[in-house]
Amino acid sequence: MAQYFILLIISALISIALAFGPAPLQDFCVADPTSTARGNRVLACKNPTLVQATDFFFSGLQSPGNTTNPYGASIIPVTVATLPGLNTLGISIARLDLAPNGVIPPHLHPRGSEILTVLEGSLQVGFVTSNPGYNHFNKTLQAGDVFVVPVGLVHYQFNAGSGNTVVIAALNSESPGIIAIPTAIFGAKPDIGSDYLATTFQLDKKIVDQLLAKF
Repeated sequence: MAQYFILLIISALISIALAFGPAPLQDFCVADPTSTARGNRVLACKNPTLVQATDFFFSGLQSPGNTTNPYGASIIPVTVATLPGLNTLGISIARLDLAPNGVIPPHLHPRGSEILTVLEGSLQVGFVTSNPGYNHFNKTLQAGDVFVVPVGLVHYQFNAGSGNTVVIAALNSESPGIIAIPTAIFGAKPDIGSDYLATTFQLDKKIVDQLLAKF
């Protein structure tokens, strides 16, 4: 019986070990923007002797983003592209500003789950699960509320109130990526093809051509 429990403990420890990535071999790996070397998930490390405090610093989330656009929304991302010290850490953050009636179109992050915290205003957020099912989970959030979106699922946000809405979004990747569905479909270069899109979306070809012209 004792051997059985020992085997259970060993199995559990192995499972925990496999659930996490390898331990880092250095204190940090600040991304080197001058290097052309690229790996899967990890950018080349800057020479540690050249690293400065500014490599771990970003300023800009204290000010509202510009919402004077067709969507009435702004996203200020802080990823490894703007904060080199995030390299290999598996985290990033963003500020979302939505004017009244502002929307963030359906999109997905291929490399990160997202957790949203409303600081001000009211936010409608939802995501759709994969096939089969295409289940739609949505919630109206107020200041102080939190909502999580699993990695890779199509989701959206819009201002559900009469004033401005401010949200902080955190993701478990230093480079989560974003695929905006409308832009990916109607803004792809070269065009996907209006005949195909008209059939796929069951729309008149003239409407598809108008959408292609917008993106």
